[in-house]
Amino acid sequence: MPTQRSSAVSTWIPGDPDQEKEAKEKLEIWPLDEYNAALLNEVHPYNYIQSTDTPHEIYDLIAIGSGAGGLVSSKQSARRGAKSALISAHLAGGDCLNVGCVPSKGLLSVAKAVSQIRRASDYGIDLPGGYQVNFKKVMERMRRLRTKISPADGHAGTSQTGAHVYQGFGRFTGPDTIEVHHSNGAKTTLKFRKAVIATGGRPSIPSLPGLSEAPYTTNENLFNLEVLPPRMVVLGSGVIALEMAQSFALLGSSVTVLVRNEHFLKSKHGDDEAAQILQTALEESGVTFVTGSAKRVTTIRQRGDDPKEQPLMKVTVGSDSADDIDLECECLLVATGREANVENLGLEEAGVQYQAREGIQVNDLAQTTGNPNVYAVGDCVAGVPRLTHVSGEMAKLVVQNSLFDDNWKISSLVVPAVMYTEPEYATVGLHSASAAEKEGVEVDTYRAGLEHNDRAILEGTNVGFCKIFCRKGTDEIVGATIVAERAGEMINEISLAMKNSIGLRAIGRNIHAYPTTGEAVMGCGIQYINLKWKRLD
Repeated sequence: MPTQRSSAVSTWIPGDPDQEKEAKEKLEIWPLDEYNAALLNEVHPYNYIQSTDTPHEIYDLIAIGSGAGGLVSSKQSARRGAKSALISAHLAGGDCLNVGCVPSKGLLSVAKAVSQIRRASDYGIDLPGGYQVNFKKVMERMRRLRTKISPADGHAGTSQTGAHVYQGFGRFTGPDTIEVHHSNGAKTTLKFRKAVIATGGRPSIPSLPGLSEAPYTTNENLFNLEVLPPRMVVLGSGVIALEMAQSFALLGSSVTVLVRNEHFLKSKHGDDEAAQILQTALEESGVTFVTGSAKRVTTIRQRGDDPKEQPLMKVTVGSDSADDIDLECECLLVATGREANVENLGLEEAGVQYQAREGIQVNDLAQTTGNPNVYAVGDCVAGVPRLTHVSGEMAKLVVQNSLFDDNWKISSLVVPAVMYTEPEYATVGLHSASAAEKEGVEVDTYRAGLEHNDRAILEGTNVGFCKIFCRKGTDEIVGATIVAERAGEMINEISLAMKNSIGLRAIGRNIHAYPTTGEAVMGCGIQYINLKWKRLD
């Protein structure tokens, strides 16, 4: 194995004014306190170029992008004996670690604690002094926990697997070559047998008059806030929008979510019962919903250099059935979807076909259209769910297919999805009868409500349900929707069953621990069994 460098050239120093400016302007990370400095030392070391003095003449596999897809591709291939490299332009760990899954769940955990404190009297607990949210400490906690998780995605950890790490922007210069552009102006040319594009995605910003000039916020800078905004307006009603709407409402912001139409969960093929339960839960958390479209954004006061000085914006909302209304806010969160990062990658030189915004075209083996030696995974791929665990699973698939001549197929993946609101909302497969009908599949629906689930009753969270959809007349599971406090944990049992062709009858026969919310999954299975019972004449 080539000699690996033991450390980066230098480190990020908490409070250094020049470095703080650089971190904010180039990496959108601030403040540069001890936790963010430690984070950056893991995922984007200062003045770092590459982890080796002796690059391989040709790499078996090179991954461009250091989110889940790139990390899994490079690490797993290196562990399995390949000459592997990772090219990291921004923050290793990608959106998930830095501006997505990890920090958002850090805030959600605090919001859940606030929700429980609000209901303290229901548990027989008196809080005569009330409670107060210290937003500065909440955000400091989030940064501390994010930093604790970061070594798993950091450059040092990747290098320890045997993969070479290059920090810079990677661009194809031919069908089997990539040029890495480093921050100091240097360039490194790498040759590969197989390459994986894992460049992820970014927030999609709508064309809205006044928005481009406004100091709006996306998930990419939301977690840098140092002062709780008194008022927040959220454009969008998807996962990021609703998770953060509930979090900030519970933390003390006055939150308004703009819902463009009546389809609360973004899809007219979503579950209506789930949508109603979730909307009611968010409203009880303090979220207000306004139906209509944002027509324009007016900036009243720009954000100043002082983090305590908050901007002020006005969002004008209109609908066909009502007069326009104006909503003022200090934080305008734009969460209206995602688009692929495919620009300036030299995809034309590599012969890779793609569409701007939608992403890279791949076949069922994850090979790009136009160059079978180049694969693509994750959010930069057209038509796949934009989820961290999808990126990671596609990366495993690519390593197996590209290096070991296998034929794992994207179409074979069974992908659960979870929104971590309170209650949680989890789906897998055809997640409603309407969605099944759209696909031409007739289904039987089995539903177990939580109103009689003992664990949920004891914890005061017995609002919700588990619905499992089976191909009509059989116990073959084709999808499910769960609304429950532990929906994200419960959905995994159903995903496993679907992946391994385990029918609903077997789930009903499986002994579940008592008392657990997961018994609702078994309840659906028992319903199926009861329909097939033999009876004495």
